[in-house]
Amino acid sequence: MGLNLDDKKAVVAEVSAQVANAQTIAVAEYRGIEVGDLTALRAKAREAGVYLRVLKNTLVRRAIAETPFAGLSDQLTGPLIYGISEDPVAAAKVLNDFAKGNDKLVLKAGSYAGNTLDKAGVQALASIPSREELLAKLLGVMQAPVSGFACTLAALAKKREEEAAA
Repeated sequence: MGLNLDDKKAVVAEVSAQVANAQTIAVAEYRGIEVGDLTALRAKAREAGVYLRVLKNTLVRRAIAETPFAGLSDQLTGPLIYGISEDPVAAAKVLNDFAKGNDKLVLKAGSYAGNTLDKAGVQALASIPSREELLAKLLGVMQAPVSGFACTLAALAKKREEEAAA
């Protein structure tokens, strides 16, 4: 059963609200995917903070019109699942990781920072470490000199104690 006009307006408003805060949209074809697999994909998307939904392409075109994602409109054909995220890499990463293990989910296109991406572009975006991973690496780099300095001080203090005792 199709959506009535009020339902369509509500879907467009919901998607528009998600797009207003989004940095990335990733799109994939889901033809032939099983319900259990789709449920697992949705769970992974929820964990990553990605808005994931199967939507009518015409409604998405209306929601992204006059936004930085408007260039994506030409790619919206066929049965598509949309991943929308505030994190620049989360949507691409969730769909790309799932597509590696399930050949029925095929990455199609995406959009980031006003640029329309093809399949290779979405895969490249997905390969970038997430913000949390980058912060963890930065913290490790920042702590290395401090911990090295602390170890040097401890060794120097121990040496002075041994010299004073002798």
